[in-house]
Amino acid sequence: MSERPTDTLPRDLALYVLARFALVAVVAAALVLAGVPLLVALVIALVLGLPLGLLLFRSLNSRVTAGLAARNERRATERARLRARLRGEELDSGDDSRETGASGKSTDTTSGDE
Repeated sequence: MSERPTDTLPRDLALYVLARFALVAVVAAALVLAGVPLLVALVIALVLGLPLGLLLFRSLNSRVTAGLAARNERRATERARLRARLRGEELDSGDDSRETGASGKSTDTTSGDE
């Protein structure tokens, strides 16, 4: 079930970005209709859109954050496993490969290479 947040991460991220852009566009349009110049309205909308987006889209933000955290955890685990394999160790095994000495490692690397 830890895979589920990363399955929807691209969709949630796209929705979050589009919602933030839409919020800025709505605030800017309201300011332009109120008679504020377009450039000033865009700057004010960007400044107001940052905190408003965090408040209005809190659930979507938490889904994106959870998906990113799950993805980063999975990548860190894969990176640790790869580094262990490059050192000639098994990450999931219970025996210590470091205590076997150089002869134990040399037999493992010759059988794994070519």
